Amino acid sequence: MMNYKSILTFFLFLLCVSVTYAQVDTLFINGERIPCSVKEVTADAVKFSYPGEDLLNTVYKNTVQQIKFKSGRTQTFIEASSYKKVSSVDDYDNVTMTSVESEVKGLYKLGEVSSKAKGTTTLSNQERVKERAYRKLKIEAAMLGANIVYLTNQRSEGNKFGGYYQSGSSAETNLTGVAYTNQLPSIEDFKKLTNGKSDFVVVEETKMWSSDSDMSKSAIKKDFKVLDIVNDNGIITINGELSGVKKYSKFRLVGFTADSFNIYYKDKSTVYNYKVQFK
Repeated sequence: MMNYKSILTFFLFLLCVSVTYAQVDTLFINGERIPCSVKEVTADAVKFSYPGEDLLNTVYKNTVQQIKFKSGRTQTFIEASSYKKVSSVDDYDNVTMTSVESEVKGLYKLGEVSSKAKGTTTLSNQERVKERAYRKLKIEAAMLGANIVYLTNQRSEGNKFGGYYQSGSSAETNLTGVAYTNQLPSIEDFKKLTNGKSDFVVVEETKMWSSDSDMSKSAIKKDFKVLDIVNDNGIITINGELSGVKKYSKFRLVGFTADSFNIYYKDKSTVYNYKVQFK
C-alpha cells in the first residue's frame, strides 16, 4: 500500500511530465508522440527540432497525423488521416490507388505488386476487365498490409477482332505498382498480445497466384510456432515454423487485432496470407 510520501512523489512526477509536454509541441507520427519544437510546416513537410537541440529535422506530411502546439492549438493533416486502416486481406477495399508520386513520399515501402486481367472472349467488357485488374492489385497490397499503391505502369488494350490472316484477342489490363503504408504495426503492442506465447494456431489461408482471377480463401488448422520477433526498420518479421511449409521460416507481420494476427510470405508467383489466432 502506498504511503503519503509515495503518493505525493507520484503526483509530482505526473505534474512534471504535464509541464514538460506543455512547454513543447508534440508530433503524432505512426502512433508515436514526439516532443519537439515545430519550426515550419510547408506544402509537403514538417520541420522540427528536438528539445535542447538546434538541428533541423524534416518529415513528410503524409506521415504526420497531428500536431499539438504548446499554445494549445491542434492541427490535423488530411494527408495522413485520409488513408484507411488495413489489418487483413478482408480490408482490400480500403487500399488507395494513386499515380501521384508525391502522395507516397515518406510512407513505408512494403514491396512491389502487379496484376493482370484478361477477358474470356473478344466481346468482353473492357471496363470490367480493368476493374478486375485493379481489384486484384488491391487484394495483393492488402495481403502485404499496404493501404496505398503507387501505380508505376498501367496498360490496357481493347478487344481486337481477328481476320482471315490474324486471330483476335480479348481486352486486357496489366498493372504494376509499389505498395506503401502510412502506419506500421507496433512491435511493442504485438508482443503484449502474444503474452510470451510461442505456439499458435492458423485458422485461415488466403492465397493468390499471379494468373488467378481472384484470391482463394479457406478455413484451415495449422500449427505456427514463433521463434523470434524482429523489427527491421519498422517492418516486423517473425522467425517461425509454419506446419507444412518447409522452404520458408521468415514471415512478415501484416497487422493484428485483439483476437488474431496476419502473416505474409511469397513463393515465386504466389502470395500467401495466414490468419493466426492469439488464443
